Amino acid sequence: MTIRERWEDIERQILAPQACLSVDSRGRERPEEPCAIRTCFQRDRDRIIHCKSFRRLKYKTQVLLLPEGDHYRTRLTHTLEVSQIARTISRALRLNEDLTEAIALGHDLGHTPFGHMGETVLDRLAKQNGLPGFHHAAQSLRVVDHIEKDGRGLNLSWEVRMGIIQHSKGQVDVRSGYDLTNPTTMEAWVVRVSDSLAYLNHDIDDALRAGLIADDEMTPEMREVISIPNSKRINGMIMDVIENSTPEAVRFSDDMLGYIERLRSFLYRHVYTRANAQIEDSRVEHVLTALFNARMDKNGGSAQEAVDMISGMTDRYALHLFQKTFVPSPWPEPKNII
Repeated sequence: MTIRERWEDIERQILAPQACLSVDSRGRERPEEPCAIRTCFQRDRDRIIHCKSFRRLKYKTQVLLLPEGDHYRTRLTHTLEVSQIARTISRALRLNEDLTEAIALGHDLGHTPFGHMGETVLDRLAKQNGLPGFHHAAQSLRVVDHIEKDGRGLNLSWEVRMGIIQHSKGQVDVRSGYDLTNPTTMEAWVVRVSDSLAYLNHDIDDALRAGLIADDEMTPEMREVISIPNSKRINGMIMDVIENSTPEAVRFSDDMLGYIERLRSFLYRHVYTRANAQIEDSRVEHVLTALFNARMDKNGGSAQEAVDMISGMTDRYALHLFQKTFVPSPWPEPKNII
């Protein structure tokens, strides 16, 4: 018996009936010989961690555009926080922690530079150029299927791929045709819940650090929320999920769900709309539109190629390429100056 087979046997013994067993995976689009050490989901997790798109997340905006401080979240630290929360919930519910971790680590690989501002711009550009639109979840699936490894993709297992595209709420994704209403595994449900839980809490933390939440705008409930340490607030939400989930659904209690929706509403009204002022929105639109059109003009490039190029950029690379392409360079000084 190989090490992998021993792990598969352990999963059979300890995981809940509703968990997704590695041995029951639907497999990969291109069949591969099983690893002697790792289960298929452990192998997928490692492939995601070692891919280029994962490394670029460290220079992609989460909420604050190009923050100067070292302690603000980036898309990479957000991903790691989602993974930690999801693994905790998954372990407590006796679900497959390896599958959960792989989905969490891959869920934002297709995110644009400049956060949701960038996603809005790229969605508009895609539609104007004959594509159904742009959504980071669908692009994350495209990254692992078609872009990574010089176009070969990572050849991930079906369950990880579905969890990546289903991490974001929706109906039917127009680009892929997949149903996003109900994730196909309990582990994917855990990641969807953990994504919201992570960003709601760390966005409060970052907004307070940046001075974006004005005292006179806060309701008594919000004053109470921000007075609670971040770790205690997260722990309370995690415990609520664990205590209220059933074999059929990963869910919050009604009281906690109402609390979360009020928190989300407050953040959208008072943080997300001002995290980057309108002038920054217009600048992001100008930069990405110029780069998109330049790629379209180059050798008759396609809209999909332009979308793939733009969405894969980090914030700083997008600015560097814009400056290199559109900003005149000063004439260098003569080398021999007496």
